[in-house]
Amino acid sequence: MAKAPPPLPDLQLERQALQQGYRLVCGVDEVGRGPLAGPVVAAAVVLPLHGETLDALVGLNDSKQLSAGKRQLFLSRIQATALGIQVGMATVREIDRLNIRQASLLAMSRAVAGLALAVDAFVLVDGRDLPADLPCPGRAIVRGDQHSLSIAAASVVAKERRDALMVELATQAPGYGWEHNSGYPTAEHLQALRRLGVTEHHRQSFAPVRQLLEMAGSR
Repeated sequence: MAKAPPPLPDLQLERQALQQGYRLVCGVDEVGRGPLAGPVVAAAVVLPLHGETLDALVGLNDSKQLSAGKRQLFLSRIQATALGIQVGMATVREIDRLNIRQASLLAMSRAVAGLALAVDAFVLVDGRDLPADLPCPGRAIVRGDQHSLSIAAASVVAKERRDALMVELATQAPGYGWEHNSGYPTAEHLQALRRLGVTEHHRQSFAPVRQLLEMAGSR
């Protein structure tokens, strides 16, 4: 017997927050912890918590579970449906200075700040940690993008924004394949690093990049 697919994200967590007296619920997720190049990007999304939301976003899932075509389709639906969308980033230099975990939290904090939420809002964050300086209460949820529709929406927005940014950066630094590998350490990217060297867009604190720089410095 075939294994049943896991349930799709829904609005149960959001509606629990409403029942506790919060007025708005914001979902937050980040994309880009693993790449060797480019910023980490986070998105914060506020969905209207009524039936029409589910009608427009039926089938929405964590961005990693969606094809590129599906992500683009849902991005347009999220943009048409959401009450608020903001994106925040942490730069390559901030990643190198802070570490990727802290930089990811910084990007999420910036995304939430852009929404100017009041204290009667509630934030649902994908992961184990809440960003610092949130303007309202929140909750961190491991694999939250598999449970919360708001977080899943944020994951799609962040993924599409970062992929588009990496396509732009690929025109500035051709040869690394960022237009299709988004800066992740694919064989193509690693070979290009060895052949073409390290760019200003690479994360120098990440081992493959750091090792190349150390080798170059020892010559």
